Amino acid sequence: MQVNNILSKKLNLDLPIWTILCPIVAVLAIFTISSDSIFVSIALGAALIASVLSAVHHAEVVAHKVGEPFGTIILALAITVIEVSLIVALMISETGNTPSVLARDTVFAAIMIILTGIIGVCLWVGSVRYREQNFIKQGVSTALITLIAISVLTLILPNFTTSEVVGVYSESQLIFVAIISLILYGGFISLQTIRHRDYFLPQQNKDGTASELHVAPPNGLTTTASLVLLVIALVAVVLLSKKLSPTIEDMVFNLGAPKSLVGIIIATVILLPEGLAAFKAARQDRLQTSLNLALGSALASIGLTIPAVAIVCYFTGMQVTLGIDAKSVLLLVLSLFTVFLSLISGRTNIQQGIVLLVLFATYLFTTIVP
Repeated sequence: MQVNNILSKKLNLDLPIWTILCPIVAVLAIFTISSDSIFVSIALGAALIASVLSAVHHAEVVAHKVGEPFGTIILALAITVIEVSLIVALMISETGNTPSVLARDTVFAAIMIILTGIIGVCLWVGSVRYREQNFIKQGVSTALITLIAISVLTLILPNFTTSEVVGVYSESQLIFVAIISLILYGGFISLQTIRHRDYFLPQQNKDGTASELHVAPPNGLTTTASLVLLVIALVAVVLLSKKLSPTIEDMVFNLGAPKSLVGIIIATVILLPEGLAAFKAARQDRLQTSLNLALGSALASIGLTIPAVAIVCYFTGMQVTLGIDAKSVLLLVLSLFTVFLSLISGRTNIQQGIVLLVLFATYLFTTIVP
């Protein structure tokens, strides 16, 4: 998308000025504003939204330059690495002798938001506009079987091991699960980028052209600037989420809702760049890109978080609870099963999106009203 401003004319930098200023201003605000007034919280909330929108724009620029599926991998990895950094930082700052549940709650919330929320919205909005949408089912089914295996091994199996209390892996078990998580995720990335890259590319139209928008890719300077600004915007999103978390906790407490809702809110904010990018792709009849983003993000969320948590636990002696409770197991299995059935045919319709959104609403409702 070409822009017409002073930067494009003088520097050949094809970026809207607001996408450059917003992430930088947001980061500066984090380190210069210390007041806790309601007006400051509102201003930081606005900066958070602006940073999310900037991240989406820069991710799309980079993705357009490198092409699929590398573009979606860049966004998924960037957000997941920063998400892992936030989880590890909060884990280290925790006090108490009980096993930490932060990693489990964050990963579970991210998976449920992606599976039922993001994919549900994409299927629904795509079907509203185009009735049916197609994608390459070999790539999606590969991502789903990997996601099913890694989800069960990390979030459900700990409830059935006997070396530690229910839901907790022993040190050797945690290291083993971290290794197999990396193997599963690494194998998927290898297949997605090298061995079967064609499984994840946009489908061809009848005339043999790719079903993507025919727009010239950005120049090198624009791509480099967007990559740097993408990282800055994502850092701003995570730091602002962390800074606003006490305010969110007070709001949740005043509403009388469970504290676990805080994790959902923060996970939702962190996943907004990917969610908005996937939503825009679905509206443009690029469901393959939407699914690459969503499923790749879910896999990265587990495949990178669990090994990082295992490393922290190994060197600090901390323990983590990874096993989810019975209600969460039921919702996770139902969501994985529904997504698998919805995407196994290579074609979607509006009812599949509705069912997934109902499951997402059920997940949110039963979290607030357990």
